[in-house]
Amino acid sequence: MPQEGSYKIIFLHHSTGNVIWEGNPKGIKLFNKVSAVPEWFTKYNSEKGTDYFITETNFPKEKPYGWANYPYDYYNIWVKNGGDSAYKEEPTLEILTKGYNMIIFKHCFPVGYIEEDVGNPVIDSKEKRLEIYKLQYAALKEKLLGFPETKFILWTAAALNRTKTTPEYAARTKKFVEWVKNEWDTENDNIYLWDFYELETEGGLYLTDKNSRKGKDSHPDEGFAGKAAPLFCQRIVDIIETNGQKTTLTGEFEK
Repeated sequence: MPQEGSYKIIFLHHSTGNVIWEGNPKGIKLFNKVSAVPEWFTKYNSEKGTDYFITETNFPKEKPYGWANYPYDYYNIWVKNGGDSAYKEEPTLEILTKGYNMIIFKHCFPVGYIEEDVGNPVIDSKEKRLEIYKLQYAALKEKLLGFPETKFILWTAAALNRTKTTPEYAARTKKFVEWVKNEWDTENDNIYLWDFYELETEGGLYLTDKNSRKGKDSHPDEGFAGKAAPLFCQRIVDIIETNGQKTTLTGEFEK
């Protein structure tokens, strides 16, 4: 449990996020002898004398809101229906920022089923189109900037395995990620990125077979999770301590 004065972090996610959180569900120590995100923080706090407390939760829950965490859903809960009261039992930013110093959020891999733009984007649309994502992200950014004392980390989009998508969908997903990194994200504010997409795809268009569960699932496998979890943790701590100056977007230390 956090102590009074702890730096409190919450990670909002669904199934892919849980794979990384656990690091390795079987409890086998991997790589840096870290099998889970909370274990990494326990070790770091012990070694460095810090007091970083991290917790996680499904967001949004399956009921009553629905199991969807795409750009529309963050916009819908945090912007359109923001305020001091929960929306369909989901906490708004006004609620979350009162309890946490850092908020981390992500999308699940169906975010990559992006259809072609049609030239008439509507911000309240649930359709997956880049032109709509951009409107919803612009509104989200304005909202996040309204809480300057809170740090936010957004994961870049989770990728789909090549067996679960098409070259067209994959190309549009990469275009979305590049837009987020190169245009939406700006320096010297309270919003940061962890480039999960780059780690999963290794520079390509798809979640690689070797990083995929059973070589074809769009969930990452345990081996990938064991490598990614420490990078996630390093990125979090670096953002807390140096505003992300010592790590790359993937969480690796700058050379």
